[in-house]
Formats: sequence, C-alpha cells, structure tokens
Amino acid sequence: MSDKSTRDRIIEASDRLFYQQGFEETSFAHIADAVGLSRGNFYHHFKSKDQILDAVICARMDATRQMLARWELDGAGPEERILCFIHILLVNQAKIMDFGCPAGTLCTELAKLSHPAREDASRVLSLFRAWLRGQFELLGHGKDADGLAMHVLARSQGVATLANAFRDEAFVRNEVATLRDWLKGVNNCLS
Repeated sequence: MSDKSTRDRIIEASDRLFYQQGFEETSFAHIADAVGLSRGNFYHHFKSKDQILDAVICARMDATRQMLARWELDGAGPEERILCFIHILLVNQAKIMDFGCPAGTLCTELAKLSHPAREDASRVLSLFRAWLRGQFELLGHGKDADGLAMHVLARSQGVATLANAFRDEAFVRNEVATLRDWLKGVNNCLS
C-alpha cells in the first residue's frame, strides 16, 4: 500500500473519529486501530495529533469546496443553491442527530480547549458564510447579503445543535421548512 493511500486512510479515520468521539477523546491508538496500523507505522505518517488535525481540517476544506462547486453546477440559480445548503440538514439528518454538525462541533471543542487550530477549523464555516453571501448578492441583496448569510448559517448551526440534543426528526423537518419559507419571503421582498 502506498504512503499516500495509508495517509489518506489515517485522515479519513481521524475525521470520522474526531466527529463521532471528539478531538480530545480520540487517541493515536483509536486512529491506529481504525486504520489497522501498528503505532510505529502510524508515526511514520504523522508525528502528532495536531498534525492529523491540520490534515483533517484541510480535507474538510477540500470536501466543502467540492460540495459548493457541485451546488454551483446543480443549482438552477442562487435561491436553489441556498436551498442546497439548507437541505443538508435533511441529507445528513441521522449523523447530525447523532453527532451534531461536523464543522460546528469541531470549532466548539477546539475553542473550549483554546487550541491553536480553532481559527483554522472555523475556516470551514467561513467558507460557507462567504459562499452564502455570494448567493445572496446574486439575488440582489447587496449590503444585506452578509447578514442574511450569517442568519442562515446561525440557524442551521442551531438546528444541528438542537437536533443532536433532542434527536427529533420532526423538529429538523419543520425547521428546514421554516428556513425555506423565510428564504422565499426574503426574496419576495426584492420583487
């Protein structure tokens, strides 16, 4: 097996474990076991958990950019693309109910730890913010675009947090419907 594929497997397993167990609760041993590596072979690829964290953040940034690019291609217009973001709550509902939002939970945990990588982890949320702002600008919201983007982002993070806390599928569906109606109303105000 090549170094790259082993490294990629370590990053994938770490990403999953950081999401499911938390960064602090995930040890080298957990990751090595998940990948099926000896600890010695593991250290050949990563010398510290912080190096793994950096790689996981980079992988999440890449995956987010790819997802946003797909939405750009698939969405008929900016409103439909914003709906893609909103609908991610439904697409990933089971995972969100079990573990929360991957980006939000990692940012929260790293902030509590005062971890130096907390700003890097928040770049995923910043990427969503900038993308949403761009979609609202395309809809003609100009100076209000960033506030609207933050509203959608904050609302989705709140829904993810409460979905994780209460594990209530109907709540998630109702909140997504409310966000869809809100978006329609915001855009109708421009007409």
